[in-house]
Amino acid sequence: MSVGRAADTFVPGPPIVVSISPDGVQRATVILDSYSYSPNHLVVESGKPVELTLTSHTTLIPHNFVMQELSVGLSIEQDVGAGKTVTAKLVPTHPGLFPFFCDKRLWPMPSHRDKGMEGLLEVR
Repeated sequence: MSVGRAADTFVPGPPIVVSISPDGVQRATVILDSYSYSPNHLVVESGKPVELTLTSHTTLIPHNFVMQELSVGLSIEQDVGAGKTVTAKLVPTHPGLFPFFCDKRLWPMPSHRDKGMEGLLEVR
């Protein structure tokens, strides 16, 4: 399966089904490393809140987590500084496959997304 703008190169990893906590929130940790997300394929349930703990394992290069699916109300741009941890919150309301990516770049180099820093949120 290929998804997203760089569909000719991006293939999501094995799907990780995010469990629902007793408080009804779906929580997952995503590691941001040298031009990658791990895991890079998350499966969540529609209509339930999602909290993503985004942790950067890089020591110098900042990254971010971007999801631009305005047609279904998913619009996130969360910066994650080198060595930092932040939380992104969302409530997906429509089933589908939604790419996320890092749009950071050092001009004139390719963007982090162009280097393969993409992932997939699968909403069921």
